[in-house]
Amino acid sequence: MLNFIKNFRDDEDGAVTVDFVVLTAAIVLLGLAVGTAISNGAGTLANSIENNLLNEA
Repeated sequence: MLNFIKNFRDDEDGAVTVDFVVLTAAIVLLGLAVGTAISNGAGTLANSIENNLLNEA
């Protein structure tokens, strides 16, 4: 039983998993922020192109 407690105390596999979960969450949030920023500009650009094409016809 004492060996089990020592092994459980020294096991670091869970810490690595937590690190990867935090890193993955940060990457997802960064991706959402970038996507939101780009979508606003892309919508404006699309409207500008549409207006120019309608005025040319």
